[in-house]
Amino acid sequence: MAPFLSKRDLRFQLFEVLDTAALPQRPRFADHSREVYEDVLNLAYNVADKYFASHARESDLNEPHVVDGKVQLLPAVGDAMRAFREAGFFSAHHDEELGGLQLPWVMTQAVQAHFQAANVGSSGYPFLTIGNANLQRVFASPQQQAKYMLPLVEGRWFGTMALSEPHAGSGLADITTTATPKDDGTFSISGSKMWISGGEHELAGNIVHLVLARIKGGAAGVKGISLFLVPRYRINDDGTPGESNNVVLAGLNHKMGYRGTTNTLLNFGEGGESVGELVGEAGQGLRQMFHMMNEARIGVGMGAVMLGYAGYLASLDYARERAQGRAASNKDPLSPAIAIIGHADVKRLLLRQKAFVEGGMALGLYASSLVDDLQTGPEEDRADTSLLLDLLTPIVKSWPSKYSQEALSDAIQVMGGAGYTRDYPVEMYYRDNRLNPIHEGTEGIQGNDLLGRKLTQAGGRGLEVLMSHIEADLQAAEGLDGLDEIRAALKTALEQNLSALKVILGKAAELGPDLFLANANSALEMLGHTVVGWMWLRQAAAAARALPEAKGDDANFYHGKLQAARFFAIYELPRIEFHAQLLASADATTHEMQEAWF
Repeated sequence: MAPFLSKRDLRFQLFEVLDTAALPQRPRFADHSREVYEDVLNLAYNVADKYFASHARESDLNEPHVVDGKVQLLPAVGDAMRAFREAGFFSAHHDEELGGLQLPWVMTQAVQAHFQAANVGSSGYPFLTIGNANLQRVFASPQQQAKYMLPLVEGRWFGTMALSEPHAGSGLADITTTATPKDDGTFSISGSKMWISGGEHELAGNIVHLVLARIKGGAAGVKGISLFLVPRYRINDDGTPGESNNVVLAGLNHKMGYRGTTNTLLNFGEGGESVGELVGEAGQGLRQMFHMMNEARIGVGMGAVMLGYAGYLASLDYARERAQGRAASNKDPLSPAIAIIGHADVKRLLLRQKAFVEGGMALGLYASSLVDDLQTGPEEDRADTSLLLDLLTPIVKSWPSKYSQEALSDAIQVMGGAGYTRDYPVEMYYRDNRLNPIHEGTEGIQGNDLLGRKLTQAGGRGLEVLMSHIEADLQAAEGLDGLDEIRAALKTALEQNLSALKVILGKAAELGPDLFLANANSALEMLGHTVVGWMWLRQAAAAARALPEAKGDDANFYHGKLQAARFFAIYELPRIEFHAQLLASADATTHEMQEAWF
């Protein structure tokens, strides 16, 4: 069976491209070292391999179901959660006083990558729980943190985010779940929430839901949305789970993929009162929830990358073993068939996968490193770091989600009919990943966010910071062997980006918001490909610097990086021109299309 993750590439990204080993120079990470990080990565791989990868297919074939009112999961899922908890991964990034290791966020994401690649379904439970606890750490009161957050950090309870409703998916301004104030300062929560991952199960002693709702009599629209902590079971004075809080499972959603994560329709206040506690100030719910959503968007991008990466490794393994056909120059029908990796078109399909998944992983880890810079980097740089991270977040979420799907399609193509069967895992990865372009905001939402908000935020300072970083890396890579094509293609891409954005942003007022955003997807595609091209420049530069002293497998690894960077420059970056021209033209084709014409 092919490995689900490349240990070599992950360490290259962390320690040769990002220089994560230098983080212990910062006070928060002073007790760390490269050796500590290696130990953490090795532990993550071993736990993911033994407890997560081992039931990935079984979990896909045996999705959650209800028996006597309770959600039933494979026993192996519970074993995986216990192993994850015992390894300390629920709390690893938290402060030492909370039982954590104060692990950098980039290392935390690297750890999570193992579990996303090994079994994305089961990894969903800790993913949501960690995000829930992180939000509470920022916005919940000390009393609420002691009551609700600590059990999540310890892995004893699990958490969710409950935003969408049956009639309002991404349109959160239209939610109708209500919160009625009670005399004791708590709220009575009433309404239905749809698409709640991890919303009901028996994996933990309690489930803490972060619920968006309107305080009765509050403002309409997003200004009237507040955030509440609503547990599955009410909590006794001693902190143990007590009686039911009347959060009722109304049904399970049966999904194309990602089947290991239960996905639910929940009714709050059915058969009795659901009691919740307000988090922070009233009317700030959406702003608070975006803290978790932005974190989740980076996580979704990384999850997509790891599914694509696992598919790439599976198809690469197959291509090396499957013998079929002969070189075009070989006319001898009696000669032995060659492994299909010897055929140019198979190499193209493999190179395309490599370019997408290794570029996407570089982007996800880079964005994660910005979170560390924002929290522990030089104070004078943090404002720019925040703007850069804000600008990149819609790209980090959407680009890997889309292009990992293309990579997985290529993986199936490499394997032919075998890739289309359940004898191999790539068809499962393909189904699993199809969720990633949807949840935590569709491509359309991310494109509108990028063009309509992030590019103009703070007078466009985020774009200036991004371009300055790319220019600095272009300059630093000057003169390195093997980088001419990627440098030239990236320079052209920068010119096309800036030209198109100058035109469309300059037309914003006259176009009006509807037409201005009509081609926002092209802004997402254009800037996304440019940023991933930048990630490939950074990888190629690290490889070029290391190659002269490298031997054997290391030399082959670095040559592979340079060839993939060249591929991205020649095959992918030229696509930017089309999107730049379309964006600048403010083409009205989609905007002017009428419903009756379909």
